[in-house]
Amino acid sequence: MKIVLDTNVLVAGLLTPGGACGRVLDLVIEGVVETCVDERILREYEMVLRRPRLAIPPADARTALDIIRRTAEPVAPVPLPADLPDKDDVPFLEVAAAARAILVTGNLRHFPRKACKDVRVLSPAGLLDLLRRSV
Repeated sequence: MKIVLDTNVLVAGLLTPGGACGRVLDLVIEGVVETCVDERILREYEMVLRRPRLAIPPADARTALDIIRRTAEPVAPVPLPADLPDKDDVPFLEVAAAARAILVTGNLRHFPRKACKDVRVLSPAGLLDLLRRSV
């Protein structure tokens, strides 16, 4: 199953490894799900994980980024005329659309159904539930 991780899922997974976001990261590491990225997404991950106010240990941030770079499928995004509340979220939607992947976010309201058209958008808990039901 292909997914695109919104940055908030990556951050929450590193800060609270026992929660739903942490479990999603475990599934990425285990190869149960495959992440899809482009250069814009990788740059955002790097920038956000280095924010001092988040207090993510640099070694944890490096490890997470290394795993993503090593295992993620690079995707050539398709520009979309998406009208999202936060324009910084457009790359995630474009990569998900191009890869036919599920977009996983902790901010569902940032991805209104009308703007996302054919892209399935799930919360981390929703993704975990989908995977449980499909086994």
